[in-house]
Amino acid sequence: MARKQKKEKKEIVYAPIVYQPITETIEKNYMPYVMSVIVSRAIPEIDGLKPSHRKLLYTMYKMGLLTGGRTKSANIVGQTMKLNPHGDASIYETMVRLTRGNATLLHPLIDSKGSFGKQYSSSMAASASRYTEAKLDPICHELFAGVEKNAVDMIDNYDATMKEPVLLPTTFPNILVMPNMGIAVGMASNICSFNLAEICDGTIALLRKPKLPVEKMMELVKAPDFSGGGVILYDAEEMKKIYTTGSGSVRMRARYVYDKENSCIDIIQIPYSTTIELIIAKLTALYKEGKIKEITDFRDEIDLSGFKLTLDVRRGTDPEKLMAKLFKLTPLEDSFRCNFNVLINSTPRTMGLIEILHEWIAFRLQCFKRELKFDLKKKKDKLHLLLGLGKILLDIDKAIRIIRKTEKESDVVPNLMKGFDIDEIQANFIAEIKLRYLNREYILNRLAEIEDLQKEIADMEETLKDELKQKAVIIQQLTEIKKKYGQPRRTQIMAAGAVKEYNEEEHVENYPARFVLSRDGYFKKITFQSLRGNDEQSFKDGDEQLELMDGQNTDNLIFLTNRQQLYRAKAEDFDNTKASALGDYLPVKLHMDPDEKPILMNIQNKYPAKENIVFIFENGKGVRISVANYETTGNRRKLTSAFSKASPVVAAFYEKAPMELLLTASDGRAILIKSSLIPIMSTRTSNGVQLMTLKKGEKLVAATADTAHIPEDAKGLKKVKIPAAGVLLDKK
Repeated sequence: MARKQKKEKKEIVYAPIVYQPITETIEKNYMPYVMSVIVSRAIPEIDGLKPSHRKLLYTMYKMGLLTGGRTKSANIVGQTMKLNPHGDASIYETMVRLTRGNATLLHPLIDSKGSFGKQYSSSMAASASRYTEAKLDPICHELFAGVEKNAVDMIDNYDATMKEPVLLPTTFPNILVMPNMGIAVGMASNICSFNLAEICDGTIALLRKPKLPVEKMMELVKAPDFSGGGVILYDAEEMKKIYTTGSGSVRMRARYVYDKENSCIDIIQIPYSTTIELIIAKLTALYKEGKIKEITDFRDEIDLSGFKLTLDVRRGTDPEKLMAKLFKLTPLEDSFRCNFNVLINSTPRTMGLIEILHEWIAFRLQCFKRELKFDLKKKKDKLHLLLGLGKILLDIDKAIRIIRKTEKESDVVPNLMKGFDIDEIQANFIAEIKLRYLNREYILNRLAEIEDLQKEIADMEETLKDELKQKAVIIQQLTEIKKKYGQPRRTQIMAAGAVKEYNEEEHVENYPARFVLSRDGYFKKITFQSLRGNDEQSFKDGDEQLELMDGQNTDNLIFLTNRQQLYRAKAEDFDNTKASALGDYLPVKLHMDPDEKPILMNIQNKYPAKENIVFIFENGKGVRISVANYETTGNRRKLTSAFSKASPVVAAFYEKAPMELLLTASDGRAILIKSSLIPIMSTRTSNGVQLMTLKKGEKLVAATADTAHIPEDAKGLKKVKIPAAGVLLDKK
């Protein structure tokens, strides 16, 4: 027999549990992540760019795409990964938003070819990067001006194989021209775009007068300007708040054109903060609910010419009233929530428009001075060389003789230095001059530059000492940028007070109507014009009329059900029908619960405290509840616990004045009482008081306010006190 091999048991060694205080976990693990998201990802800096934008644009700049032709987007994405290792998909998404084709920016930074989707549509996606092409837009000259002149600091990329700028030395306040949204940890940023020409004017005014009043700034920079156009409902106080604090809300509306001939409304611009899909989804829901009966059809007609959403409307519809209604009920009117949170020296700060411009001016002055120092050094170096060249002008033959007689090449520079009393840099420059240039004419022409250079250097040094001169240069640059790139406003401005707000009652066609409710829950709204031909009501077999009342199409209706619930509806929500039709089935129309049906209907435009609802229950009890108890502050369509559920309800009556009620028990006995005998309870769910004494096993089966058929001499039927015993109706 083979021996059974004993399996060796491996000893499991568990790592010791190390306890770490939560404060230490947050400090060492969570806080570095938080700071990384805030500083290196989500919040834009004073140049108007997030790190992902800056890395992409700088890569394209180094690829020569500022002046050259377009290249495949896939090539750009691949090159950008040298600076941004977060994956090709996220890089391409960043690129798409900056393109001319996507229409997100007032001044696109990337000139694109191919399908890049649209900002106003969530379903129009960009083509894959291998199918599209791009290059930098000409306005990027203003972003990179000075980047080669040490205008900004350069740092290593993530693997220290190349350098990248910390910021771009943009020559205009791109932070307020380029819209930006970012969500960090514990904070967010949402910056709207402003018109470039207006921002240049505002910045120039601030350069000239640092303590410019906010009212003057509001005259120059009128309001935000969005790439999608639309209309801003201008609120001066809210705008002032945005300009001073950086927080506030901008209300926007769509722009439309009414085509009377084709009876349609063409919406040509929508708020920047919404999409056509959201609008269509809301229109679809409203259409199904019957709230926009004026519209027969709507469709997306976006094409190469731009945005268009067409609404087909019924003949005779007032387009202004319809649009006022749609502005109220759909995202055709929306708000842009401003939160001007910007990184300043790696510190997030929420600032108003004026403060942001002050920070940009300080940043731009610093960049300009660094550029000026760079140019100044270049010119001083050139002057230094020319001054050395001037010394050999005195004896060109001597310079040639020194070079010719020097035996070793390495001794040429030292011998020139000794022969003309010049330094090594000057000597190297002279030694490198071609033999053909060692003539008096060439040297005199070069020396003529010395005077101009000295004057330029003096001007530069003077400018470096004088901030007013620096500001004057920046003002000149901004003026040229405005002239070169400025555009008319795309977003119109309309005073918020001049806009007539939507009033639902004003937009509802009003006319007299008759309301009919059956016991099985069928509701009919019949115009009086329809009743002229036939006023005989039709019902299903076994069904009968429960309520009939005359009112207006603008009336509000309430329906109480056997499940202790109250439903509110508007008469306009129901279609007109004929007396011969069955009408709308309320349990479906009002989304009632299973086996729920109405027991009372009333026109309820107001809720007067002196009017009551009377409830009669199977256990012989009854209660009056003031109708004021059913009034709510909100527009609630359904109210639960409308009355007591201690006993099944037999009937409900609306009491404007005391009425006589006939209550009938299952044994045939009845009483006739005044509704005023029933006490009014302050609580809706009160069980009430006993109205009729019932024998064991008996219950109330009917209650009616129709007492016309009862003989006046019915003995013992009328009661003046409760509770009361019933009498048989056939015994007088």
